[in-house]
Amino acid sequence: MSKIEGNQEAWEKGLLGQDEAFAEAVKIDDSIIDDSLGLQMISIRLQKSLLEELKMIADIHGLGYQPLIKQVLRRFADCEMKQLLRQIASEQRKEQKDNNDMDNFQAKEAC
Repeated sequence: MSKIEGNQEAWEKGLLGQDEAFAEAVKIDDSIIDDSLGLQMISIRLQKSLLEELKMIADIHGLGYQPLIKQVLRRFADCEMKQLLRQIASEQRKEQKDNNDMDNFQAKEAC
């Protein structure tokens, strides 16, 4: 077997790095991966019917049900945070307007 020149084209064509004879499994502690990705293991109880529905939906999307659940939770948290921040901003604007109105009223009374 002749040596393949190690260049970008050889990697992109799959001539390098795809031979299983040279692959080696790496043993790594799951906690190292979890820590580097900021993951926390949790345990939850779900109704069986809900879990079956999630598995069905995940299958349709070509995912496992756990990655689907992570996506669902991420979407919910993102949307909820946006809604809460909009609500807080709206309340702050209203409070600022009320304060400005009160300042204007007091300025008119002083005249």
